[in-house]
Amino acid sequence: MAEGEQGMQINEAEAKQKLEVATPEIDSFSFKASLTDSIDTIYSRLSNLQMFYVGKENDCIILSKVDSRDIQKRPYLFFIIKLSKDNATVYFSLSKDASKKLRKLYVLRNFTSILSLIADIYHIDESTFFQYLDSAIDDVVNSLSQSYSVLFNNYESLLMEERELRKLNIDLANSNKELTANAAMLANENENLKAQLKVFETYSDDAIMVMIEEWLEAHDNSIDVVAFADAYRILPSKVEDVLNKMVALGYIEMKG
Repeated sequence: MAEGEQGMQINEAEAKQKLEVATPEIDSFSFKASLTDSIDTIYSRLSNLQMFYVGKENDCIILSKVDSRDIQKRPYLFFIIKLSKDNATVYFSLSKDASKKLRKLYVLRNFTSILSLIADIYHIDESTFFQYLDSAIDDVVNSLSQSYSVLFNNYESLLMEERELRKLNIDLANSNKELTANAAMLANENENLKAQLKVFETYSDDAIMVMIEEWLEAHDNSIDVVAFADAYRILPSKVEDVLNKMVALGYIEMKG
């Protein structure tokens, strides 16, 4: 999601009164593991990852990543990977207003990317892992509603992401490159999605979120609610509701 740090012209104190940010739920999964080298070797390989905090604690490697923060700047969506000599455990937060199944799939993607960097010295129970991965993918595919499926299919990059996750059953080592390629596909799909959304007479919250992101990119990360509502024939009150929801989910941040 695009950052809207210079976006909505809403005073932070007023936003705090309008928004009630819920505490996220915490979930986890764990797999048996074996290490053929040393914890120090793992730390040496992963310590330079710029998108993660990487630390060493009690013969364990700890990796953490904050995806979004709440209105008080506290971590809201995040995950923590703990690698020990005989166990790999992942803790991750879930938003009550977003798909828990998609969140789990996102965390699994990052987890497999980390594993691919140490696949020659660190091995998890593949049978259990593949069963868990297939179950997570099936949960997402089977839960898609018809209307959301249309939007989902227009975003070919997300479909490609699901395909690449299935390919992890064949070759974990290639996952990092395959998943990175999906980001490039996303840029090519944005214009096609915009054209499709313009023909809709009514818009879902997810569709309005996409349009808001495109507006922010085109208007120097700021949004005039009335102008946006006029352009897309949406009630200003509806636009404000979706903006508040995006702030609560951590997709955009308010200008201080």
